[in-house]
Amino acid sequence: MNEENLSKLSIVKLCNPFVLLHFIKSYKSLIIQFSKREILSRYRGSFLGIFWSFINPLIMLTVYTFVFSVVFKGKWGQTLSENKFEFAIILFCGLIAFNIFSETVNRAPSIIIGNVNYVKKVLFPLEILPITILISSLIHALISFVVLLLGLIIFMNTFTWQIILAPILLLPLIFFTLGFSWLLASLGVYIRDVGYTVSLITTVLFYLTPIFYPISAVPDFFQTFMYLNPLTFVIENFRNAVIWGTFSDWSGLVITMIGSLLTLQFGFIWFIKTRKGFADVL
Repeated sequence: MNEENLSKLSIVKLCNPFVLLHFIKSYKSLIIQFSKREILSRYRGSFLGIFWSFINPLIMLTVYTFVFSVVFKGKWGQTLSENKFEFAIILFCGLIAFNIFSETVNRAPSIIIGNVNYVKKVLFPLEILPITILISSLIHALISFVVLLLGLIIFMNTFTWQIILAPILLLPLIFFTLGFSWLLASLGVYIRDVGYTVSLITTVLFYLTPIFYPISAVPDFFQTFMYLNPLTFVIENFRNAVIWGTFSDWSGLVITMIGSLLTLQFGFIWFIKTRKGFADVL
């Protein structure tokens, strides 16, 4: 399906999820090509190149361990564990999931503006640009996840079979992030203040999402509002499955997945219908 045919489809036809699947399949090779370019461009010119993707999370895990476990002597919830690495590893686990979202959406509002030359090409699928920054974030998250697993084995002496659920638990986050990024990428063309607003929102979400603390530490009244944050369910259950091997809220996962898929579909339709005016604005 080429770009011209896609833009001519009605909103009703675009609501068909198979249209989105067909679009991704049609431009699979281009998505892979641009994703490789996106990943390599981060470290172009550096001596260690992509190895920085492994070094950075390793250093950050070391810093978190020293600051939160040694200096602040942080404890997770009501745990009585004396393991100095536990709090840092739990924190690091939550950050892996949150960074997938924050890295992608913070770049989304400027992704079209930063690629004006592609806007002028009528048949170029601009929709793939948010996909490439999401894939780049996922690759770096995967490398950080490997560091996390090493930390679990070496410092906490644990490795649960529920770790295999990690990709499934992150799927709602991935779908939601992509849909939201399509929306932001489009709005960023017409409203330049969107980038500053998104940066502020992600900073606020960082503290309103249970990353530094468990959701159980929040009073019951506020927990209800915190679960309105789409990141809360994903991060809480991702952490529970990976570190403690506990996950049973399948109904919650289904509800979160449905909401994420609706966001994905809405973001895709919004981008398709608003991209016609990009060239005029830019």
